[in-house]
Amino acid sequence: MKALRKLVDSIAPTFAKDGKLGKLHFVFDGLETFLFTPGHATVKGAHLRDSIDLKRTMSIVITAMIPCLLFGMWNVGHQHYLALGEFLGMGDGFWDKFIFGAIKVLPIVVVSYGVGLGIEFLFTTIKGHPIQEGYLVSGMLIPLVMPVDTPLWMVAVGAAFAVIIGKEVFGGTGMNILNVALTARAFLFFAYPTMMSGDKVWVNTGLEEGQQVVDGFSGATSLGYAATGQVDKVTSMMDSFWGIEAGSIGETSVVACLIGALVLLITGIGSWRIMLSVFLGGLAMSAIFNAVGPGLGNEYMQIPMLHQLMLGSFFFGLVFMATDPVTASQTNTGKWIYGFLIGVMAILIRVVNPAYPEGMMLAILFMNVMAPLIDHYVVQANIKRRLKRTALVAA
Repeated sequence: MKALRKLVDSIAPTFAKDGKLGKLHFVFDGLETFLFTPGHATVKGAHLRDSIDLKRTMSIVITAMIPCLLFGMWNVGHQHYLALGEFLGMGDGFWDKFIFGAIKVLPIVVVSYGVGLGIEFLFTTIKGHPIQEGYLVSGMLIPLVMPVDTPLWMVAVGAAFAVIIGKEVFGGTGMNILNVALTARAFLFFAYPTMMSGDKVWVNTGLEEGQQVVDGFSGATSLGYAATGQVDKVTSMMDSFWGIEAGSIGETSVVACLIGALVLLITGIGSWRIMLSVFLGGLAMSAIFNAVGPGLGNEYMQIPMLHQLMLGSFFFGLVFMATDPVTASQTNTGKWIYGFLIGVMAILIRVVNPAYPEGMMLAILFMNVMAPLIDHYVVQANIKRRLKRTALVAA
């Protein structure tokens, strides 16, 4: 590390504002502060409330996502060998599964970061402002919410759309109104629906000569089965809890998401109010469906409450998406309302509208738009209460 520090210090004058490559000063500064703790702290931005450096904040969030990434790699391999009828046991062929998954997943991560950060550096050079570190997290979130069979060119297009349209047009990190990673996911979902949905996109079989998928294997997700009325094919609650099912790369494991939530809560980065309220909202909507489901003869509505919440990306969205400090509500009361409505809408959309079996994405994006309005009315309500107290004291 000392050698690297000396190397960086030796070339720093070249990238100084008055140096030969002064136009690339902010690019160099971004790389330097990524490698080493900077000598300055973030002093503005709606998503920070203390003196911690923004890169350190983003690094903690990335650390929290590592369990989802690692499990996702293993699960990609597990689903692959399951489709071929090989290594059917959980512990069978562990490294074969993990290596296969890593080979499929890591290129998606590389493309996401390469394209996204490349555009960030371009905007930094053109506009002459410091590197905005928000994409450090978005660059990891985008691969985790993608199906494993997503072509790399689509990942590149989604990342570019997210950075340019989802963030830079609003002024950059801290100014965007929609979660950047979900913006990429939504854009690709609606622009290329046949390549982002259906049974075949969730499992990369990687067939070689002489191999074939076993009879009866469809590759459908549990939500896909439930949406088409095949509730009997939904994975068990325990499998859903561990994440042993087809789905987006990093979204399936509740355990991995809970580990990430623990990291975010201990470090104070994630909002426990939002996490808890999203969970309670989903639980409330599931309870309502459980109550009316038998009378309507709807088996989807009768899936047990906790099992319902463990399906799809509910917990991943609860931990990593809904808690985005830029696009979520800022007031404490607003966070309860914001989170609760996300939980309610996520379950409502997935059960009532079979066209969108994964309702978490749409629920969070909708509430991202509503968050400023929620905060406005919360603040106005506080002002009215204080004015009433002031009037009583004056009287």
